[in-house]
Amino acid sequence: MAAMAPGGSGSGGGGVNPFLSDSDEDDDEVAATEERRAGLRLGSGSGLDPGSADSLSPQDPVALGSSARPGLPGEVSAAAVALGGCGETPARLSIDAIAAQLLRDQYLLTALELHTELLESGRELPRLRDYFSNPGNFERQSGTPPGMGAPGIPGAAGVGGGGGREPSTTSGGGQLNRAGSISTLDSLDFARYSDDGNREADERVAVLEFELRKAKETIQALRANLTKAAEHEVPLQERKNYKSSPEIQEPIKPLEKRALNFLVNEFLLKNNYKLTSITFSDENDDQDFELWDDVGLNIPKPPDLLQLYRDFGNHQVTGKDLVDVASGVEEDELEALTPVLGSLPTSLETPQTVENSLLVQKLEDKISLLNSEKWSLMEQIRRLESEMDFLKNEHFAIPVVCDSVQPSLDHKDSEDSGQNPVISSSDKQKDKDIHLSKSDEVDSTIPKENFPNSVPRREKEEMPSSSPSSKNTVHFDKPNRKLSPAFHQALLSFCRMSADSRLGSEVSRIADSEKSVMLMLGRCLPHIVPNVLLAKREELIPLILCTACLHPEPKERDQLLHILFNLIKRPDDEQRQMILTGCVAFARHVGPTRVEAELLPQCWEQINHKYPERRLLVAESCGALAPYLPKEIRSSLVLSMLQQMLMEDKADLVREAVIKSLGIIMGYIDDPDKYQQGFELLLSALGDPSERVVSATHQVFLPAYAAWTTELGNLQSHLIPTLLNKIEKLLREGEHGLDEHKLHMYLSALQSLIPSLFALVLQNAPFSSKAKLHGEVPQIEVTRFPRPMSPLQDVSTIIGSREQLAVLLQLYDYQLEHEGTTGWETLLWVVNQLLPQLIEIVGKINVTSTACVHEFSRFFWRLCRTFGKIFTNTKVKPQFQEILRLSEENIDSSAGNGVLTKATVPIYATGVLTCYIQEEDRKLLVGFLEDVMTLLSLSHAPLDSLKASFVELGANPAYHELLLTVLWYGVVHTSALVRCTAARMFELLVKGVNETLVAQRVVPALITLSSDPEISVRIATIPAFGTIMETVIQRELLERVKMQLASFLEDPQYQDQYSLHTEIIKTFGRVGPNAEPRFRDEFVIPHLHKLALVNNLQIVDSKRLDIATHLFEAYSALSCCFISEDLMVNHFLPGLRCLRTDMEHLSPEHEVILSSMIKECEQKVENKTVQEPQGVRLQLMTPRPRVTCSSD
Repeated sequence: MAAMAPGGSGSGGGGVNPFLSDSDEDDDEVAATEERRAGLRLGSGSGLDPGSADSLSPQDPVALGSSARPGLPGEVSAAAVALGGCGETPARLSIDAIAAQLLRDQYLLTALELHTELLESGRELPRLRDYFSNPGNFERQSGTPPGMGAPGIPGAAGVGGGGGREPSTTSGGGQLNRAGSISTLDSLDFARYSDDGNREADERVAVLEFELRKAKETIQALRANLTKAAEHEVPLQERKNYKSSPEIQEPIKPLEKRALNFLVNEFLLKNNYKLTSITFSDENDDQDFELWDDVGLNIPKPPDLLQLYRDFGNHQVTGKDLVDVASGVEEDELEALTPVLGSLPTSLETPQTVENSLLVQKLEDKISLLNSEKWSLMEQIRRLESEMDFLKNEHFAIPVVCDSVQPSLDHKDSEDSGQNPVISSSDKQKDKDIHLSKSDEVDSTIPKENFPNSVPRREKEEMPSSSPSSKNTVHFDKPNRKLSPAFHQALLSFCRMSADSRLGSEVSRIADSEKSVMLMLGRCLPHIVPNVLLAKREELIPLILCTACLHPEPKERDQLLHILFNLIKRPDDEQRQMILTGCVAFARHVGPTRVEAELLPQCWEQINHKYPERRLLVAESCGALAPYLPKEIRSSLVLSMLQQMLMEDKADLVREAVIKSLGIIMGYIDDPDKYQQGFELLLSALGDPSERVVSATHQVFLPAYAAWTTELGNLQSHLIPTLLNKIEKLLREGEHGLDEHKLHMYLSALQSLIPSLFALVLQNAPFSSKAKLHGEVPQIEVTRFPRPMSPLQDVSTIIGSREQLAVLLQLYDYQLEHEGTTGWETLLWVVNQLLPQLIEIVGKINVTSTACVHEFSRFFWRLCRTFGKIFTNTKVKPQFQEILRLSEENIDSSAGNGVLTKATVPIYATGVLTCYIQEEDRKLLVGFLEDVMTLLSLSHAPLDSLKASFVELGANPAYHELLLTVLWYGVVHTSALVRCTAARMFELLVKGVNETLVAQRVVPALITLSSDPEISVRIATIPAFGTIMETVIQRELLERVKMQLASFLEDPQYQDQYSLHTEIIKTFGRVGPNAEPRFRDEFVIPHLHKLALVNNLQIVDSKRLDIATHLFEAYSALSCCFISEDLMVNHFLPGLRCLRTDMEHLSPEHEVILSSMIKECEQKVENKTVQEPQGVRLQLMTPRPRVTCSSD
């Protein structure tokens, strides 16, 4: 330690001044740096170059004592005293001065030993304590050059190789070599070195934490080096090329990419796009989005994306505003820059760069100032030109005006003014005033498009000249006066004309070419539209469209089209049609490229507009513009837009328009890869909850998609089989509950595909090549095909023309009748694959589902009518007949009877046999129904299939006579089972048949059956009689029915007929509430009372309980009707009491309800109210089946 205390000698060496503070040392370092840059030598002493101190050996006493910088006078004297340079006794240096010198010369281990010894002796030195407690002193920043001071000691020199005592420094960054573990002195606990210390684990954690912190700092330093390297990897000349040519896109650098990724992720998180942010982070898993320092840029974090976007307009310079100019620098400007450059610090290594930057900045400011002056002058020029034109029109000679105009151009504006005259010196003061007034308004950094009063240079050059030579000169009479021009001008100034405003400048200049007109309209229309009444704005559509078509500026065109789509706040149907017509005209005029670039963005902007009328306009526009778009856009962007609106829009009208536009798209699309997407859209449209959307799907979308499917060859191979498979799957899954809505959806789609399927059969027939239009064309019967839902489902439209279809139909019928189907692949697929699968599906339908039976009946009816009578008789009927096998041999066969109970019977009867209504067809239908009725009756099978046939056919009055013929066949049949079935079928038929047929055909047949020898046949007529009482209003018919029912009830032969009584009670309960009131009061209620009395005497409990249960249901249904007081006292209440007697013994739960009913009736009879003086209405709180009311 003693050997290292002397600081060295040399008058110029600059020893240690122990009285200098850190700030003084910083000042010394700055002064030394300035002297070094100035190339100054040390004035006295050894005369060593200050820069040579690093090269001297530390063992040299002179070098050891001298620092890396020239010392101040105080330091020199202190060193001289210390080394005895003047021959005096050396003064003793303080410990603090020795410590400062050790730290300055980077003898860190020696300084550490000194610090430790001072601690042990109780004399801690603040300088050493502060240094070793600061972790930042142990590793220098990578950018610190050799020889500069360490961060902890300002001005310390990096002397290397100090006798192996001090740690060596790397030449690149001055980083200390890491020891096994590096800790600051304040992090060490000296107690751990004592014998009783046991804290190794805690100390290890502290050491590891410190090393982790140091590693992060090292990484940060390396990242800064990489940043600098990345910044300099693009050559300077190449970067200049990028700046001078904006169209050349400089490739993105890795650091730029990481910075942009960070800003994008930050934007997503701030705006609640969390899922997108997660996906974005996953795709950039090599970047930490929580720490800006991870980006690697050694710069502060920039503003967020929103702030950058908002600030973008202040720096934007569009390409069309750039002009080629030559710039020079005046000598006085360079001289003005000289003091500024001279004041720069000499420590900067690239003064030329700074000079260039200042020069560029000054020139840019000057350019901005000149631009501002230029626009002000051009505005003044235009105003003066307007005044010139006005003065010419007022009989003044041209030389009078030109006296105030100087022909020469100002040198500053010659590039931009062209041949336009410049204001003369007489107007300089006026121009100056104008410029001063404008300077507060005009900002040179804002593009000139923002100023409606400004005239762009190109437009100014293209303006027609106002000189008389440009057109036929217009001559005006000149006054024979001697007034001065100035007097004339002053006199005319009293005319109230305005050329200073925007509108005044437009009015004062008349355009004389199409281009000038377009430019004028582009400027004026944005100001006109807001001031037109909403109801009349469609009158502006032609003007807007013509201007948008012909205007030369893309920005103006975009603004005009934006005005067009936002012209009316909520356009009605007629207004939308007008806008669409204009859009189509625009598209035809400009071509697909501009339609894609200019019209589609307007649609995209309004796809989520809050008003449905605007979204409707977008949906309709997509379809209307489809023929005029590039095919790639049709099948990608437009299709995606429509798909989004179909899935997300809540307005039925909008989705309907989307479906129609999708149909148009399907007519133009030619990308087979979009077929599956179209099929998914079709299923979504068919399943839409709105009937409007589904109807539009059948009318437009489905036929257009079927046409494309036919071209691709997928109609028979994919589309129809897929729909059939979906129907089969529904039937398999719907054993306990069929989804009838989906079944209707798929089956209606199949039904809409029948015309396309038949057209395919015709077009691929063996005779298709023979179908030539020559001679007389046969006529097609009006009823040949079912009425199509839309023109797109008309077979003649699909084929091409009605004449071509007529020729093909003639050949089609001849082929089927005489030559067969050999080699006719498309028709064979219908016969051998489609029909068998359909018949199999029909057999799986629940016959009691009226809706399903009706849907399939309509499908087969349209299929048979479309494919024709010959096809139906030769291909369809035989397949059904083979399955049904109608013959008396199958009466006892369970296999034969099984198919008769399924839906195959009603669908064959109503869907196939009713296609044609000629006499032989009707006979075939009658015979089929008679056979089915006979076979089902004789085999004791359920009658559901026969009932379904009668219900479906009975809905059409044209088949009532035919059905009555079938029933009469049953009435006169020899078998009682068949007669009984016929009697029950009358109940289904009565409701739809008119009263004339009821009186002439139904009642006579029922009376005939009511006198049948078999009691079961007579009982079977009771429900039909009850239905007549419920539906017929003719008094004579009602009396006949009443007499017949009275005979059943009063004839002694039926006194013990338990089945007859049960059927009558059930019928009374069903028809009583809806029957004629007199019939109910005089017949139904009294006879129910008698039946209740008789039932009290029933011996068999099972029969007694059965009749009592039916009586309870009948009384519950009648309890909601108006009943007179006498009827209530004499029949209704006594009947309820008799019924309660039965229930007391047989069904106590019913007895409780009956007691409540009786109590309530008795209370209402006793408390007659004024509101109901003529009768009592029961309002029971107990549950009752079939509660339907009929008022008097």
